[in-house]
Amino acid sequence: MLVTLTQYQARVIGVLLEKEVTTPEQYPLSLNSVTTACNQKSNREPVMELTEHQVQSTLDELYAKNLIFEQSGSRATRYKHRFCNTEFSDLRFTPHQLAIICVMLLRGPQTPGELRTRAQRMAGFSSVEEVDTALLQLMDFNQEQLVVRLARVPGKRESRYAQQFYIDTDESVSHDSELDKNPQSITAQRPVESKTDNQNSQASTSHEHRLAELELTVAALREQVQVLQARVDELAE
Repeated sequence: MLVTLTQYQARVIGVLLEKEVTTPEQYPLSLNSVTTACNQKSNREPVMELTEHQVQSTLDELYAKNLIFEQSGSRATRYKHRFCNTEFSDLRFTPHQLAIICVMLLRGPQTPGELRTRAQRMAGFSSVEEVDTALLQLMDFNQEQLVVRLARVPGKRESRYAQQFYIDTDESVSHDSELDKNPQSITAQRPVESKTDNQNSQASTSHEHRLAELELTVAALREQVQVLQARVDELAE
């Protein structure tokens, strides 16, 4: 049965999934670390300003759902997820599938191109086609639809895809299920481009990639600062 999450629960689970991979030396996370990661300005959409009280309440809710584990220590309680790839969950994701779900939980609906760039720190994709393959697997995952294709936004070249654990009611879902079942469906959606369109598209894509790389660099620097701050906080406790 598909797990249903609230917006705050989705953010916390996304944070725990992300930090388990990107900063394993700091995982499991303390309440302070979870709060800081939830409120990051980079790699988050929307940007939130959750209080520790709100995060603690969310952690308590997830604990009641058996989706997290509390690890008590001499200084502070730490938290780790039971969301997937554990003995407590039926969800078994590949690194590519996990990275896609995590990015969607933290940043909302994404195009395949955005996923390739933004999931890079968790699992490298060699091509957009690899992203397409993982998306198709998640769209029919053990007879569950964990990811859906949204109706294309006017003016956009690619459709976006969204996870189904937390559903933003403002997003409209495409019901073209027959297209989704076709292994070539995602690639087939991309319009045929003229030479001029292709050149403009390549220039735009290059700019987007450079911007995404800068975002990743900033995010990595922020995480390093957070790691250092977490260590200082733990020493002070």
